[in-house]
Amino acid sequence: MGNMKHSNHHHHGRTCGGDHCDLSHHSCISLVPIFNHLENEQMDEIMNATKSLSFKKGEIIYKAGEESDSLYIVSKGRIKIYHLSENGKEQLLRILDPGDFTGELALFKEDVHEAYAEAMVDTNVCTITRKELQGYLIKYPSISLKVLTEFSQRLATSEKQTARVATETVETRIALFLADCIEEGDEDLEFKLPMSKKDLASYLGTTPETISRKFADMEDEGLIRQLPQRRIKILDLEGLLLL
Repeated sequence: MGNMKHSNHHHHGRTCGGDHCDLSHHSCISLVPIFNHLENEQMDEIMNATKSLSFKKGEIIYKAGEESDSLYIVSKGRIKIYHLSENGKEQLLRILDPGDFTGELALFKEDVHEAYAEAMVDTNVCTITRKELQGYLIKYPSISLKVLTEFSQRLATSEKQTARVATETVETRIALFLADCIEEGDEDLEFKLPMSKKDLASYLGTTPETISRKFADMEDEGLIRQLPQRRIKILDLEGLLLL
């Protein structure tokens, strides 16, 4: 698994040990779209350059202003990436699930983190340093193309989100978000909300109270049904999208 020693003061997690970690370590590389197109030997080579870290729910993985010199890949758990405004209000930027990564801007220049990353549940991540990864980008150019694809998708999502917050009503933002949650080919239009109402409010630029109220309104209008355990069933997608 390579050298597990930390060189960076700001990796706050614990290094993993044991078979479970080896497994999550391997899935780390095979899960990630930027690596999973490589041959097994190439993936093993990259895996040997990564370090596994584990974080408990609520632990901060990195803070805004800290030196950024590694790519972080989620192998298990969930991470939220957010900004803090001057008055301490959290603005959620995105949520990372297994296979997602953060810290990618460090790949191109020495920089500091712009946002905070926090474990939403007990989480395992693999990290790979800028220096190591730059070597692989040169050795396996297909990784660079995958990284660019990922960047352009993120940029598009973030621009869409910014435009929505600037121009759409809260209702429309919620309706579009719910419509985006439907998986392709999902006939019954039922899904689990990917985040809590508090995080959803932060992501959509509103308050948890407003989210609850709007959900209740949508339910009264026969557009959605709220089910236990954060599940939502869309009853009238067309009606929802007219909001």
